[in-house]
Amino acid sequence: MRFSKTRLRRLRKGKNVRRLTRNVSLSKDDFLYPIFVKEGIEEKREIEGLPGQFHYPLDGLEEVLSKCEELGIPGVLLFGIPREKDEKGSEAFDSEGIVQRAGRKIKKSSELTLFTDTCLCQYTSHGHCGVLSEGGLDNDKSLKILKKVAISQAEAGADYVSPSAMLDGQVKSIRKGLDEEGYGSVGVMSYSAKFNSSFYGPFRAAAESAPKKIEGSSKLDGRKTYQMSYGASDQPLREISLDMREGADIVMVKPALPYLDIIRRASESFDIPISAYQVSGEYAMIKEASRSGVIDEKDAFLESLVSIKRAGANFIITYAALDVARWLDES
Repeated sequence: MRFSKTRLRRLRKGKNVRRLTRNVSLSKDDFLYPIFVKEGIEEKREIEGLPGQFHYPLDGLEEVLSKCEELGIPGVLLFGIPREKDEKGSEAFDSEGIVQRAGRKIKKSSELTLFTDTCLCQYTSHGHCGVLSEGGLDNDKSLKILKKVAISQAEAGADYVSPSAMLDGQVKSIRKGLDEEGYGSVGVMSYSAKFNSSFYGPFRAAAESAPKKIEGSSKLDGRKTYQMSYGASDQPLREISLDMREGADIVMVKPALPYLDIIRRASESFDIPISAYQVSGEYAMIKEASRSGVIDEKDAFLESLVSIKRAGANFIITYAALDVARWLDES
């Protein structure tokens, strides 16, 4: 049998040549680390379903912030769990709310870039991402509250607010509000292509944000009326395009691994930084499979994260950021 002179295995025959010829790799600059701060606790508590992740008390944030800085992680995405909830999520825009106090502490004690999750689901008694009316989630009334949330987070030191409710017009409303209040330098990272996914389970437990069934409100159907169906392929590109026109500085695809095709299409279609969220279910699956000995944890995380970057993400939000930073130091 005659072979072609082209033999690609020559490029794979040794560790160093593999390093030289690869065109996608990971660095610490690729990661944003999510952290949860919770009212009413005095010491950190491991989050059930998210091994190695913790709820932190306000006075215990220095530990995780120091780790991020020591390991060279550029920034954090902050989530808050309040002690009190109500129907309109009032704690989300309280100047003394948990995220606002945590934001001030983070900016005072670290040089990390601070992204804040801008939503109502952790703060509403019903767990939905906005206020409810007879017709279900009231989009336009919710926008007014989300604008107040974003402004309060900017006042507390947020470098980027991150609207995640998937409501029509949320970026425009927030951008206008920030500009009017003198926060023109505060950016917007929009959860532009956020799908109604089964991979959010551990996060919803961690953030205490699972949506409740509301009697007489069958139109809600969970979060299907505002988060996208996993069967949509063109709609997420329309969402990203709209958010860009409304003033988003960064757009996000969430989850990441099941939607690599969307990341790729977005990276080829738009000239804007794209973030991808390796969500709680993706993280938990790798953790649990590695615990059972089915896969190697380090290899699986590195492979999955490289695939997300290879698809076109500029950076990745992942609960594995600290572990990966350590592995990169060791390599």
